[in-house]
Amino acid sequence: MGEKPEEKKSTRPTHSPGPARRRWWPRWSRRTWIQITVSALGTVVLGVPVAFVAWFMFVWEGPGKPQPIDCAQAMDWAGATLPKTSRDARCTEAIWMDVYDHVEFRMPANEAAGWVAGTWPAGEVETRFCDPGDDFCVRLESDEGQIAAYDGTGAPAGVDVSVRYEGGDTALVTVAPFTT
Repeated sequence: MGEKPEEKKSTRPTHSPGPARRRWWPRWSRRTWIQITVSALGTVVLGVPVAFVAWFMFVWEGPGKPQPIDCAQAMDWAGATLPKTSRDARCTEAIWMDVYDHVEFRMPANEAAGWVAGTWPAGEVETRFCDPGDDFCVRLESDEGQIAAYDGTGAPAGVDVSVRYEGGDTALVTVAPFTT
């Protein structure tokens, strides 16, 4: 019968002779690479502003903690001087986006209304801007020409003056010039 011809054996090895060269990136689909790219860009675009805000809040000391200042300087900015009969004067200034000075002193109650009227003749006594417990107050605004120009950085945008009569013959006067 017929003999079967001998099958020739292949001389090729069944495995690669050495380690295959590998790519440094994995073989993912195009869709996976798009998702990774969009995620990375989103992290950068959103993460940088969030990181900046977090850093800013960490180093920010707050909106202008009141610092003691010279009362003559604060009153000069408000367009006035401390009355000669004043006592217990305390003055602070807080600066953040705007400047807020706060001058508080005591004076004889019978002189308070006259001092306010003489210092700011353009101001009208009002009650709508008064804090509860104030006996009277005056709000002066620079855009209405009620405040004279200051020698330094210009006139404040406004000055709030309030008077509270304390028991006896004493009045607590608060002068608060500010910018906006």
